[in-house]
Amino acid sequence: KASMILFDTSGIEAWVTENNPKYANRIIKQLKTFKKANGLDDSFDPYKAAYGSMPPHSAANPAIQQMYINGHFCYAFKFGIITNGLGIVRDISFYNKDFLNAHPDIVPEKKSDSPDEDKSLADSKALVPVLKDFLQKHPLINPKIFLGDAAFDSIEIYKYLLQDTSIEKAYIPLNGRISLPEADCPLNENGIPCCPHDATFPMKYECTSKTKNGVVRYKFVCPKMNWIYDKSIRRAHRQCCCKNPCTTSRCGRMVYIYPEKDLRAYPGAIRGTEEWDDTYKIRTVVERDINHIKDNLCLAGRRTQNEKTLYADLILAGITQLITVVLADKINHHEYIQSLKPLIA
Repeated sequence: KASMILFDTSGIEAWVTENNPKYANRIIKQLKTFKKANGLDDSFDPYKAAYGSMPPHSAANPAIQQMYINGHFCYAFKFGIITNGLGIVRDISFYNKDFLNAHPDIVPEKKSDSPDEDKSLADSKALVPVLKDFLQKHPLINPKIFLGDAAFDSIEIYKYLLQDTSIEKAYIPLNGRISLPEADCPLNENGIPCCPHDATFPMKYECTSKTKNGVVRYKFVCPKMNWIYDKSIRRAHRQCCCKNPCTTSRCGRMVYIYPEKDLRAYPGAIRGTEEWDDTYKIRTVVERDINHIKDNLCLAGRRTQNEKTLYADLILAGITQLITVVLADKINHHEYIQSLKPLIA
């Protein structure tokens, strides 16, 4: 877990008029009345229309951006956080004016009436600049595994992670907006080859190997192939037991997948496997870290819109979490790395 790197974004809500629930509710109520008066059908969504009509930032401070956090609209100072698989904070990037000037493409303007779509776009643009800064500041840190949500499912991000860094595996869920490439056998939603006669019947992953040129490849075999032991030669051989074989080979169908041809479909690990599912569960660590910083370290609910104050509070919260790690290590209770209250008790 120490060799993992996790990234997520969140925001610190500022004390501004736009964060008053009455502000959004008034706009939504007006749009519902407009829908009813004009007899519009259900294709008109008052909530999405309200999001599209709201200003992209607070009138009090342009740095307080409109965001969609935990299912509600708000105006907040945005930040990005990097942790490892143990939940230890490695880096915090506060998206203030200086940071955005250094990375002008990191936070796009509101482009649609879909808050989820805009958040995914903003998060995907934030990842590469933040990671570049982090790895440049810490050249001795060489992460091997990246965990992120579906917002980071883009070809450019896979290429950067798997070709330009030390990361060997990227656990990112597929986003349905991009189709998988075709192969000799049809592929399912996880990129696993399926039987040519039955697209719902996935083939069995057997091993990962390398060619003579050092190119990595994944080997998939027919799920109805068995190893038969021959006593006469004291060796086992493959035998396909399919009643309707798709090949004349007695070994059954075999498919080789070369990950470098499609890093998105094969980001160093096989999707849909038990290893993938067990590893990806660790991603919730970064979300728990964000909640810990906001709730336990009192970063949420601050009645201020002062940027320097909120930035200082965010950095101090991260420092406090690291002090928790040091104390938990010194008393040999590593289970308290993310638990402030049990550690104090």
